[in-house]
This record gives sequence, C-alpha cells and structure tokens, in this order.
Amino acid sequence: MLVSAAVCPCPPLLVPEVAAGAAPEMDAARAACSDALGVLAAARPDLLVVVGPAEQSGRGSFPQGARGSFRGFGVDLDVRLGPATDAPGERELPPSLAVGAWLLERTGWADAPIEGLGIGEALAPERCGDVGRETGARAGRVALLVMGDASACRTVKAPGYLDERAAPFDAEVARALGTADLPAIRALDPELAQELKASGRAPWQVLAGAAENTALSGSLLYEAAPYGVGYVVAAWS
Repeated sequence: MLVSAAVCPCPPLLVPEVAAGAAPEMDAARAACSDALGVLAAARPDLLVVVGPAEQSGRGSFPQGARGSFRGFGVDLDVRLGPATDAPGERELPPSLAVGAWLLERTGWADAPIEGLGIGEALAPERCGDVGRETGARAGRVALLVMGDASACRTVKAPGYLDERAAPFDAEVARALGTADLPAIRALDPELAQELKASGRAPWQVLAGAAENTALSGSLLYEAAPYGVGYVVAAWS
C-alpha cells in the first residue's frame, strides 16, 4: 500500500556539477526536493520505488544498485540506485532515474530497499494506472519518488519554444500534484503533454494509480520555470 510519495523534477541541472556556473539557480528546487524526501523517510516504508520517464516503450525495472551516469552531460559523475549489489548485466539508469539516485545519495537515504521503474513517456493513462496499482501493492508500506518535468514551452528560450498552452497546463499540474487530486492527474491529456514536452505525465499517472484507495494528502513545495521548463516539487503523506 502506498504510504507516501515525493514528486520531483528530473533535469540533470539539479546536479551542481552538471549545472556548473548556473548551479545556484536551482538551489531552491534542490532544497524542496530534500524536504520532500524527508517526508518519504518519515513514512518508514518497506520499499521505495523511484519512478521516472524513460525512452523505452512500456515499463522497465531496475534493481537496487543499478548504475547511472552523467557522462553524457559532460560530467565524470556516476551514481547508484541505493547500495551496490553484484547483480550481473545491469542496465544503466535512464537520466530521470539517475537524477533520482543522485537526490537519494545527497540526502543519505538508508531507510528502505530501493527499486527503479522507467515509464515510457507515451504509455497510455489507463496502463499507467495499472502499473501504479501493481507498484503500490509490492509491499505493506510502499513509498514512491516520482521524477518528471512539466512543460518545456514556457518561454521563447525554452527547449520547446513558447506555447501559450504551457502556463495553464503547468498551473493545473502544480495544483493537482499539490493537492493529491487523483481525478485531475488521471485526466491529463497525453497528446497535449507530448506537444508541450512534459515528461512527467506518465509517471504522475502511475502515482495516481498507486494512490487509489488511500487517504494521502498533498503539499506543494516548489513550482517555477527558471529555464522555461516547469519544475514542480510536492510531497504526499
């Protein structure tokens, strides 16, 4: 059963070594993520699942100890999803889960076993709900760290240029995540999310599925678009 969740953005710029000179611009987001992870730890889960967007279709699982890297962003920095294991043939974490692993290392997570779950950005809302329900039933007390960004079209310098639909979309995402409004999260339009380059839509709908039949309430900890990309941090408990 899902007992807690943290929603965090997943830009590699959260990692100071990647952001370099621009690192201070993300300090508030990093602090909010740390606060959200504190809510997860306080829930004393039996299992933590880190959920984030991935390029593959459907879903992909990653065991505890799976490696991630920021070498593709020009930084000689590796991370692991929890304590190292000797699992052979492990696949590298997608960037979103690597950022999640970095957040967990930064906060010294040692409260529960960890697994990773990469969700294809095109996964249908109904299937996301199914995956969420399956994930929420994995243990008696499950916590989710849900990685994903809102639109990438908030300004003319944004990765997706300026789209007038982006700000209203992001405002509704922030409201829904900040209040744990499950119907509103389930109602997010996958086509619009894709057009606005919102990578978090599928992971958020996995969260909504996992939270069914729970009494979790939400708190919005951060919402901004410093690079024309919507970043939201929320905690559910």
